[in-house]
Amino acid sequence: MNAQEMARTAYTSNAAPIRTHQSTEFDVFAQITSRLKSAASRGKAGFPDLVSAVHDNRRLWTLLAGEVAGEDNALPQALRARLFYLAEFTLHHSAKVIDGSGEAGVLVDINTAVMHGLRQQEAAA
Repeated sequence: MNAQEMARTAYTSNAAPIRTHQSTEFDVFAQITSRLKSAASRGKAGFPDLVSAVHDNRRLWTLLAGEVAGEDNALPQALRARLFYLAEFTLHHSAKVIDGSGEAGVLVDINTAVMHGLRQQEAAA
């Protein structure tokens, strides 16, 4: 390998990009939201997958609620309160989706709004 090739490869990275908390959270929200949309779009045939996606969405929001409720959380208090409220609403609405009295689209909309917020937060950093 000559000096020119070594210089070129020195600045080329084969490593994975650095992951931030926001990008990791975004990916989890995106995966679950995609599953919610896909299952809901299939109607009754997608109901088992919808239940699974709703369950995972509940787990995500329960974890998020625990994080924002912690005293050591660095987010502004008002944002933490809004996220906690959304977690409570999401958990309540999830039961309605499962019993057929609520639409999965509401969960998709909430998750999508959070994903937009995560992208904005990451862009600002």
